[in-house]
Amino acid sequence: MVSLWFERAWIGNGWEKDVRLRIADGRIASVETGVAAQGADDRHRAGLPGLCNVHSHGFQRGMAGLSERRSRPDDNFWSWREIMYRFLDRLTPEDVAAITAQAYAEMLETGFTRVGEFHYLHHDPAGAAYADPAEMAGAIAQASAATGIGLTLLPVFYAHGNFDAAPPSPGQRRFLNDIDGFAALLDASRSKLAGDANIGVAPHSLRAVTPEELRALLEMSPTGPVHIHAAEQLKEVADCVAWSGARPVEWLLDNVGVDERWCLIHSTHLDEREVRRLAASGAVAGLCPVTEGNLGDGIFPAVDYLGAGGRFGVGTDSNILVDAAQELRALEYSQRLAQRARALLASEEAPFVGANLFASAIAGGAQALGVPAGLAVGHAADIVSLDLEHPSFAGNDDATLLDRWIFAARAGAIDSVWRAGVKRVEKGRHLDADAIGTAYRGCVARLLA
Repeated sequence: MVSLWFERAWIGNGWEKDVRLRIADGRIASVETGVAAQGADDRHRAGLPGLCNVHSHGFQRGMAGLSERRSRPDDNFWSWREIMYRFLDRLTPEDVAAITAQAYAEMLETGFTRVGEFHYLHHDPAGAAYADPAEMAGAIAQASAATGIGLTLLPVFYAHGNFDAAPPSPGQRRFLNDIDGFAALLDASRSKLAGDANIGVAPHSLRAVTPEELRALLEMSPTGPVHIHAAEQLKEVADCVAWSGARPVEWLLDNVGVDERWCLIHSTHLDEREVRRLAASGAVAGLCPVTEGNLGDGIFPAVDYLGAGGRFGVGTDSNILVDAAQELRALEYSQRLAQRARALLASEEAPFVGANLFASAIAGGAQALGVPAGLAVGHAADIVSLDLEHPSFAGNDDATLLDRWIFAARAGAIDSVWRAGVKRVEKGRHLDADAIGTAYRGCVARLLA
């Protein structure tokens, strides 16, 4: 039994004073508030529940910074995708494990304690299945075990290059499966999971899956998370309208029973009706503001969506920059730039932007990854402590503490991180950062030589 004591901790949707958490077998055994610390307690100033990273492609951390050179006048998401295809062409399972471990260590250092790995790199460089169809899923599980981060594995079904079952491109050969092959991959992937890891299913997008295949996937996985890319790019929206007469999110809402277990990744380009309908569905919008900004995707209509009661989580997607606070900050700033106003993702009932963003991301992220949210008895002991000696917290009070972390703190604001009750980060650094970083640097240097 381990006990942590905090001067203040985020319990439910607000701060409680003098909080003592007892942890057993990786879970919170008791929560006491208004109590003094006891002799053996590990004492800290401010405790938060860890965030869920709803959308990651771990291997893409290895190409961060390699796509910022202008290569053509119409450089956009689609030209970036070709760079990504060239990078992944050479990756082995060992490479994926090393690169993904680096991304996962950085996630823990910034306050993410569970990741939804949208895992589509299944086959060998020639596009042939490995003898173990879940060889690459095993590399993801290895990275999770090496870093300690919680894992929601989301094996991706990918069969086509565009709407109406268009043939895939050569660059997509490592992703492809038919329904039977994917069923075998999904079953084999389950055997790779340990601890409290869980699994969902991820039809890549309406570009990559037919309606019949999508329905077969849902029958194959009747419970657990369902994640899908939707309406990230205007070209995707136009192509979907040409194929079906409906926009991507509109088509999903009309045809496949989108509900609380769905997470629609990006959903950047919604019309007013889609905003209202997606919010009413109970699904989560999986927002990745840093990557969406990097790729020039566009700006999600967050003000209207949250005003309609919509739920969201945040993800690091391409892992160009891994930082939980930066994702929340970028979400608010994108709305300010679009609407030329301030403090937009707040309300009269919740006037502090940081607290409102954090509370919403905690709830929506946990829902999207199929786990309970927050610090409560029976939940995983996934806990983040803030270093209130950091200059950004000078003169802090409860009302502005999360605003200071999200908008003002830079690096070093996080002191410790516990995942399933085990301390993985101390003084802002992952305890195995040296070994993980050495393996990562050697891997990427070899790949880019």
